[in-house]
Amino acid sequence: MLLEALIAILIFSIGILAVVGLQAVSIKNVTDSKHRTEAAFLANKLLSQMWTDAGNIALYAYPGSGVVPSRLGAPGGWMDQINARLPAAATPPIVTITGGSAAGATVTIQVRWQLPEEQSRGLPPHNYTVVTSVYTS
Repeated sequence: MLLEALIAILIFSIGILAVVGLQAVSIKNVTDSKHRTEAAFLANKLLSQMWTDAGNIALYAYPGSGVVPSRLGAPGGWMDQINARLPAAATPPIVTITGGSAAGATVTIQVRWQLPEEQSRGLPPHNYTVVTSVYTS
């Protein structure tokens, strides 16, 4: 009877460890989902700003390094929101403008982020990419 009780405790303990592991994976997935949702929101927010300013579309280009354009880097602007909502300091966003003219251009917005533990392990950053055409009517 004592042996049966020990085996039951062992099986119960393994079940509890499995539930704890499931909870850890669930929390990781919720965090990833939150960051992906924030990235989608911020990319669409910049895109809507570009739609209202399509004549100056070339002023939004940012290769991910160097001086941030004034359209993106104003205090409280898009770049500040990226840094406040996502762990993106080490992997800034990239905004590519292709075929820019006074009428508009094709825009690629790549929002990137990387959690500190992923960076320390050398994992690639997460990204959310939007490609669209923005032209005046």
